[in-house]
Amino acid sequence: MASTDKPIIELKGVGKTYGNISALRGVNLAVRQGEVTCILGDNGAGKSTLISIIAGLFAHDDGDYLVDGQPRRFSSPREALDLGIAAVYQTLALVPLLPVWRNFFLGSELVKGKGLFRRLDIAKMWAAAGDELHRMGINLENLEQPVGTLSGGQRQVVAIARAVHFGARVLILDEPTAALGVAQSGLVLRYIAQAAREQGIGVIFITHNPHHAFLVGDHFMVLGRGEVGLDKPRSELTLETLMYHMAGGAGLSMLEHELHGESRTTTAK
Repeated sequence: MASTDKPIIELKGVGKTYGNISALRGVNLAVRQGEVTCILGDNGAGKSTLISIIAGLFAHDDGDYLVDGQPRRFSSPREALDLGIAAVYQTLALVPLLPVWRNFFLGSELVKGKGLFRRLDIAKMWAAAGDELHRMGINLENLEQPVGTLSGGQRQVVAIARAVHFGARVLILDEPTAALGVAQSGLVLRYIAQAAREQGIGVIFITHNPHHAFLVGDHFMVLGRGEVGLDKPRSELTLETLMYHMAGGAGLSMLEHELHGESRTTTAK
């Protein structure tokens, strides 16, 4: 599904401070339908603060946060979720010992009957979970198996499929491939692309891996110490440039110049 010009969410000069510490400064970001926006940065770059603001966990202190063109200031993740902004964190919010179908509807269980006869509609939840996973290309033989028995990649896809099923328009994925091997990372990256291209969802992919980002991304932002160091669409970027900025960019070049300069001076003596 092609992206649209009008952003679903847009940040304009957004900042966040904690006392005297500025965690985020002057961030501009637009997330559109059908696009994967990759946000990269090392530890402490401000990625967690940024996604916490977008997901409604924290309120921003500076700038504007727009959803469908309307200013918003969330006081809870529930408010963001009600507008279709869902976050899938590294913890996944899955209960390992519960079956797949129960995890799929965890906290949003379907019921049938009234009064004393009110009970879980297991058949409907089972069917819905199976259909959504099948649509995402995951075919599990038994939805009754504990979700903890699935591979890391499959658990990530279950969490993604759950968010899609419950109406996510913007899907925030926090380091979904960080603890996965090559094959399982490939599985997750495939479904990130599918969620955007086929489901028309705006995906925010948080990662410190430029190779993974460049495989699926449409737009790229690199954060460093709470500020934007790079903000480019795919058409204006190469993997090498992305890696350069991710590795430290100008600071790295300065260090190289100092080291090489010192080496040449020592050799001359």
